[in-house]
Amino acid sequence: MAAPEVAPQFGAELKDAFKPVNNWVSNGITWLEEIQQFYRERSVIEKEYAAKLTALCKKYYDRKAKKISPLSVGDNPTMTPGSLESASLTTWTTQLTAVESLAAERDKFATDLVVQVAEPLKQSATQYEEMRKCHVDFHTKLEKEREASYSELKKSKGKYDGACQEVESRRKKMESAFDHGKTKAQTVYQQQIMEMNNVKNTYLISINVTNKLKERFYHEYVPELLDGLQDLNEIRVRRLNALWSLAAQLEKSSLTKSSDHMANLINEIPRNQPHLDSLMFLRHNVAQLQEPASLGFEPSPVWHDDEAIITDEAAKVFLRNILSRSKTQVRELRVESDQKRRDVEGAKRVRQSIQQGRDNRNEVDVVRSIFFVQESLHEIERKRLTAEVETSTIISVVGDLSLGAKNHNFKSQTFKIPTNCDLCGERIWGLSAKGYDCRDCGYTCHSKCEMKVPAECPGEQTKEEKKKLKAERQEHASAAPAVDLGPTSASSTTQSLARRDTMNSLSSGYAVSANRSLSNVGTQESVAELPATSVATPSSPPTSKSASKRNRVLAPPPSQYISGPPPSAPAPTSSQKSNDREPRGKMLYLYRATGADEVTVQDGEEIVILESDDGSGWIRVQSDSSGEGLVPASYVEVLPAPPPSSASPGIPGRPGSTYSNSSASLAGSTAAVGGKRVGPAVAPRRGAKKLQYAEALYDYEARSDMEWNMTEGDRFVLVNRDTGDGWADVERGGVTKSVPANYIQEV
Repeated sequence: MAAPEVAPQFGAELKDAFKPVNNWVSNGITWLEEIQQFYRERSVIEKEYAAKLTALCKKYYDRKAKKISPLSVGDNPTMTPGSLESASLTTWTTQLTAVESLAAERDKFATDLVVQVAEPLKQSATQYEEMRKCHVDFHTKLEKEREASYSELKKSKGKYDGACQEVESRRKKMESAFDHGKTKAQTVYQQQIMEMNNVKNTYLISINVTNKLKERFYHEYVPELLDGLQDLNEIRVRRLNALWSLAAQLEKSSLTKSSDHMANLINEIPRNQPHLDSLMFLRHNVAQLQEPASLGFEPSPVWHDDEAIITDEAAKVFLRNILSRSKTQVRELRVESDQKRRDVEGAKRVRQSIQQGRDNRNEVDVVRSIFFVQESLHEIERKRLTAEVETSTIISVVGDLSLGAKNHNFKSQTFKIPTNCDLCGERIWGLSAKGYDCRDCGYTCHSKCEMKVPAECPGEQTKEEKKKLKAERQEHASAAPAVDLGPTSASSTTQSLARRDTMNSLSSGYAVSANRSLSNVGTQESVAELPATSVATPSSPPTSKSASKRNRVLAPPPSQYISGPPPSAPAPTSSQKSNDREPRGKMLYLYRATGADEVTVQDGEEIVILESDDGSGWIRVQSDSSGEGLVPASYVEVLPAPPPSSASPGIPGRPGSTYSNSSASLAGSTAAVGGKRVGPAVAPRRGAKKLQYAEALYDYEARSDMEWNMTEGDRFVLVNRDTGDGWADVERGGVTKSVPANYIQEV
């Protein structure tokens, strides 16, 4: 049994072969039980002298023959072992041969065997089995961590699919929304696309992290455990050699006549070097590593996309924030990782001192301590690896975005007073509404908006400067991005609804709905620019400009945040209804009244719109020549409203109420009957749908031209109770504006 020049290493050679190595080590530890049982039985047989001693040796010859393969090359070797025996089995054979030649009295020797050999063997077997179980438990934890990383990736994939589905749902809602709610639906859809892009980026990063963790599992964690099992087995062999040597020494001292045989046995035992068994097992169990393939991007079944990371401006802000956070984490975790690694090395040195007899501590406790520290080290390493992969992935795609970035000095806050998010403009309020504010410039945002905030901190500001910045940010946040619903100019930066983005673009009715009137999306100027013939042709969609929309927030309780009711505005009189602030229109055709509540209006006459279309196809107007009454909505062209004289700076005027769900076709409306144009078919009489009214509960002072002043008890026509942002749309005098939803009640 010549010793090889280089001792083998299971971790470098066997890779992911923990189960066969563990079984092999377990067989060796179990074998210790048989060896100590041998000495116990021998101590009894020694008292019965030579006959039974010879039978005992034969018995263990037979047992050894049955265990040659499991003890030498394992339970399921990849290569047929033939008649080879391991170094330990060869040494064991030599000892059995020596015992056969020693059929002598051994009463004292039998007692020494039990006290000095059998009991230490039992204790060693128990100790080694506990250490082996520590390895098994730790391997189980590693597998759970690996499966947890796969599970996290699956969750990221699910979130990505959900975000894609939500984008599709928002798109459909936007197309099917009524005119007065289309602007908001467009904004929500655009925000959902940006959210989907962020979720996708997170999913792609998670793929890289999972692949890196998988690589670390198969090439570092498991090989390290295999080396530990190999070391445990070699420790067992060293301990077994020591006890064998002790037993041989005891037998030599008691058998002066058999000193030659014992001397030969003593010379054979040291030749059983611990790594020889490991080398033989290694040669018969080398197999090709079947490492799982690396994971890749899986597109969503409802959102056709590729594996490229989104790099538009909104995504770059998100990626820049991730990059800055990850680079900071890498530096911090490296220091912590180095400290934990030094702790592991120190524990290993303590264990080595125990093995060499220089330390009397319990080795099992030390092994447990090593694995406990290694578990903490692995957790830190995984976090560091995640941060490094995030950093490298982002830099490889868009470069180091963190260079020159002026990150905000955010601190987590619970806003006890109503505060608006400087990014989305929504309210941050309540004990459960966590958010952040910058200690330097006062930037405030939701927790969900933190990673979307551009790294443009102007530095430490004074109180007055912070107030000025707050106003500018809120004005910027109030501008909502528009959604491209049709052909746009080359300078448009919004995303269009293309086949590449969604599989349902052509099947959801968009091609038809895009041609419908966008009365609540565009401004009144765009409606006025449409000629009468274009209104009558469904195939020519209007080209309206998107009206700017201010993000509205839930109004606070009136008793806490309104010092006193403002002077109540007097109710509009009949003479005031026709002022410049009322929406005006022009009759496209002559209409003759057919009922008591209708009014006859001439073709081309300008009128004042008192009540807009509530879905019945009729509107109430004021005519200078005929008075007040109802006319068909399809007979009226809405004129552009004059710019408000007292609108707040930076806040665009809100268009008048132009709601109309009339589906009456205008085709053929220019047909001549008796030399005069005839209007389109008229919808059923108004009255089939009852108007809903609302009454003001509290006084409220409008903060912009898009809101109504209210005095307690004022009544309005309720157009929209609450769209989810805390505001209700109400109509008075034919003009629709907004009021806080919790300031009114339906009557």
